[in-house]
Amino acid sequence: MMNAAAINESAGETNGVHAQTDESNGVVLPEDRLIVGVDFGTTYSGVAAVYSATPDDIDIIKTWPGGNGITSDKVPTEIAYDISEPASGSSASDSASEQNGDASPAPRTIRWGFQFRPEESRLRCIKLFLDRNQKLPHFVSPLETAAQLRKCDRTVMDAVSDYLTKIYEHTMETLTRRYGESFVSTTKVEFVLTVPAVWSDAAKNATLQAAERAGMGKRHELKLISEPEAAAVYTLKTLPPSRLKVGDNFIVCDAGGGTVDLIAYKVTQTFPLRVEESAVGTGGLCGSAFLNYRFEDHVRERIGDDRYNNMREKKPKTWMMGLRYFEEFVKRNFNEEEHSEVNVPFPGLPDDEEAGLDSGFLIMSAQQVKDIFEPVISQVVELVEGQVQAIKSKDGVVSGIILVGGFGQSNYLYMRLKQHFNATPPPQYSEQPTHAIAATAQQSVEVLQPLHAWTAVVRGAVLRGVEGSLVEKRRSRWHYGTSYATVFDDSKHPVEDRYWSPLWERWMVSDRMQWHIAKGTPISADTPISFHYTRNFRPGQSLVVEDDLIGCDSDSAPDAFTQSLINVCTLTTDLNAVPKSLFTRLTTTKGIEFDNLDFELHMKIESANLVFELRVDGVKYGTVLADFN
Repeated sequence: MMNAAAINESAGETNGVHAQTDESNGVVLPEDRLIVGVDFGTTYSGVAAVYSATPDDIDIIKTWPGGNGITSDKVPTEIAYDISEPASGSSASDSASEQNGDASPAPRTIRWGFQFRPEESRLRCIKLFLDRNQKLPHFVSPLETAAQLRKCDRTVMDAVSDYLTKIYEHTMETLTRRYGESFVSTTKVEFVLTVPAVWSDAAKNATLQAAERAGMGKRHELKLISEPEAAAVYTLKTLPPSRLKVGDNFIVCDAGGGTVDLIAYKVTQTFPLRVEESAVGTGGLCGSAFLNYRFEDHVRERIGDDRYNNMREKKPKTWMMGLRYFEEFVKRNFNEEEHSEVNVPFPGLPDDEEAGLDSGFLIMSAQQVKDIFEPVISQVVELVEGQVQAIKSKDGVVSGIILVGGFGQSNYLYMRLKQHFNATPPPQYSEQPTHAIAATAQQSVEVLQPLHAWTAVVRGAVLRGVEGSLVEKRRSRWHYGTSYATVFDDSKHPVEDRYWSPLWERWMVSDRMQWHIAKGTPISADTPISFHYTRNFRPGQSLVVEDDLIGCDSDSAPDAFTQSLINVCTLTTDLNAVPKSLFTRLTTTKGIEFDNLDFELHMKIESANLVFELRVDGVKYGTVLADFN
């Protein structure tokens, strides 16, 4: 169980490193920090770091184990275990597992990232298994993943923790090489981890726990930020100040390998820059990895099952060369106006005029490439259109669509979005033009593809750690509420739901829903949501109480609890710290005494997590533990 209230409070700790004081004038100087952003992705992950004294000098880690000297802004999110020999030693995550009561043996060797030959088996897309509410893509097999995990006696949480441990260890080693061991050992290091905005609170919490097990949250501060918000932090700050006006809405489309995540932001202040969410975040499984599998199906269909299977089994390097060319050139650079055909290298395959194989190349027409792209691109366009319509329904104006992420680099995706949102026909001719007609003619939406699109998320995570959040208000993804008991009312409640309360000496009904916040409501991070409770205690009864935080992702929320609602987390509140003078002693007509307490739980919705605290008469007492389900 995690102390959710402590997540935020750790931000005030200095881990033994204190701010310096200029003795000449007594001014407290800013504390030296190293801020590390970690973009834990579905198919690729990235790390960036910055020294607080030089915040504009963001350093992207480009060298990785197994990379054979080749630099890359990101590393594959892939991991495998060598179980041929008994385990010896332990990693950061293994030690944490033992402390958490996980008795599973630690694998002897872990390979990750680039440390694989093409034909070797490994765990892929493990991040997606953290959120049980999200659908898995067709190319991810839960049964195969479960079988691989069983072979090495690991769970999904173990695998995620082990992968993040490797990221952590490599990051600290890289920082030590760049800044020196003594500097790193005496300088505060803070980690900012990104998570999808559309994930459930439980999945975000699971990611946080995995990062803590990996070591990122023990000696270092650890913050979470949603992926599109991180992208917005970076990209909006890179736009020319004259490009931003108060009231402008920008849609950030973070198109990655597995998922596409979107949120819209409205500019509320230009200097310093401040924004608020202007539409509830949306997302879908339509990342660029789906293009790989459609390309695979295309190749299989072109050359036949037998020749395809033989290539995959006996000539894996041939297949990998073709796939790599498709990934690095076709996916990023294809333009139907410039490329009438594409020649994909498959060295070693014999010529076959009917299949389109010539001199070791598979010849693909522009139409064939478009057929691979189109179903996936159409889903992205539909998601972006949904955000545009959500803003327009509130009479907002969309000033730009910002494409980031690996798939966000795609020239074809850029052109398709540009065609879709700039295809507005000219206004009807009028002998007397009006402002209304002029406004209609300017409804096209500009599509922006910023520099460093692939690393925009991790760069934004670093800036979040340096400067804090520029988002003033966020939209609630769900309805949030709690169930309660109330006095039975035969005009509202079914008779079969009532029960007799010996303490209140009345007929009551339970499982009524009180929704404290509605889906889509703008919420300030500085203004918590208050849940009011009334609790009765017999003499000697425990003052530790539990309440379930209930979520609903439908547009309208029900008045009573139903099985379709989501149990977000169980809140355990310890009321022993509340002074006894704040309890009210009551006595029933039969002489039964009990104590009554009115109290509030405050919830803050941050970029990627929920934080809770207990208050009585406006004063904070004790702790609130949040056990996410």
